[in-house]
Amino acid sequence: MEKPKNRVANWTRLHRRFGDHVRKLRNSRELTQENLAERSDLSVDAIRRIERGSFSPSLDTLGKLSVGLDVSLKTLFQGFERERTDAVAEICDFLAHRSGREVQRAWRVIQALFEEH
Repeated sequence: MEKPKNRVANWTRLHRRFGDHVRKLRNSRELTQENLAERSDLSVDAIRRIERGSFSPSLDTLGKLSVGLDVSLKTLFQGFERERTDAVAEICDFLAHRSGREVQRAWRVIQALFEEH
């Protein structure tokens, strides 16, 4: 059985890893902590604490964070589990908020990028 001290250390590492993951997502979108806080309807202090790993966000907070980062909760956690961003899932999240016409346009662009001449 795992000792209580080891469980605390594991949770601390988990919080730090998640914070690092959120920071990477934020930076990849060229957002400041202030921008993300505004987009997420969270305080800047909450964003800082999440990124430092000193705060365990509630489900409500995670939902707001996913809105601010413009990813689904599924993508937020998939990327965290893999310790990298799942670019395909992020593209799907991005396209999910677009009109059918915009999705068709994006599909044509993607196909054109990979056409063999």
